[in-house]
Amino acid sequence: MAHLVESMAYVAETPWHGLGNQLSAGQPLEVWADQAGMNWQIREAPVRFMTESAGSLGAIMSYPENKVLFRSDTNAPLSVVGSRYKVVQPDEILSFYKDLTEVAGYELETAGVLKGGKKLWALARTGQSSTLKGNDTVNGYLLLATACDGTLATTAQFTSVRVVCNNTLAVALAGDSGAVKVPHSTTFDPQAVKAQLGISVSSWDSFMYEMKGLSERKVKSTEAFNYFLRVFTSEPTRSGAGVTNERAMTKAMTLYEGAGKGADLASSKATAFGLLNSITEFVDHERRAMSSDYRLDSAWFGQGAALKQKALDQALLLIA
Repeated sequence: MAHLVESMAYVAETPWHGLGNQLSAGQPLEVWADQAGMNWQIREAPVRFMTESAGSLGAIMSYPENKVLFRSDTNAPLSVVGSRYKVVQPDEILSFYKDLTEVAGYELETAGVLKGGKKLWALARTGQSSTLKGNDTVNGYLLLATACDGTLATTAQFTSVRVVCNNTLAVALAGDSGAVKVPHSTTFDPQAVKAQLGISVSSWDSFMYEMKGLSERKVKSTEAFNYFLRVFTSEPTRSGAGVTNERAMTKAMTLYEGAGKGADLASSKATAFGLLNSITEFVDHERRAMSSDYRLDSAWFGQGAALKQKALDQALLLIA
């Protein structure tokens, strides 16, 4: 089976997705670029096509409204985009963290390439950390990702990782995605993105305040069932009611009721925080996927990320 992952690197313990080349701490960005498979450039070329006439080759024509993006190292095609499309290079993703690691105490932990180069990301630990009751520790990270196939704007997103189970969750507050997104119709300005993010403790403190509230909100069995029902039922359509994914719901409920990592900690047992973590564990580790790298792509950028956001929104309603 072909994997989504082109290459990946990480420091410290094996990351939650279980993929990558291990590096020692404090490596320069050049080493990261080499080991993460990001030491190449995205190049551009005009779109051309060949006409045919009565079985013979015709003229080579161009289509100026579009251009082809391809890899500098292999010449492998990546996508066809509009002529005004602004490319974000692999080294720009890593360089985004340069001053953060040198001045602000951030530390790169993982970086890599998905879909043969169509999607790129890097994840750094911010140094922020909080502990809920039961010694349940959550660490803060900053994720920067981009794609050149039209599936993702360049996105900077604070992310939390629960240590006991390596579950990941976007640091977002109710009604706020918590992300800065730069469309490819505009030029990526890393300093402007950092200014918009507000590289500070404020968003982390607000997020953990809500996580603490969830950990202190006791949940009855009927509330838990209704929570899972809301999370795993699709929105109603004009043609009828929403559809419930009963298989996924049953698996998440099993994790919540004790099978999940950390499910018996004081922060999670019979609490709204436990409900939320059963969903994040389901998405990151248990949800059906063709492979671990497909699951990672979904958990950070796709349907899995959307499901975790829905789970967070529904959990926060319990403490509203």
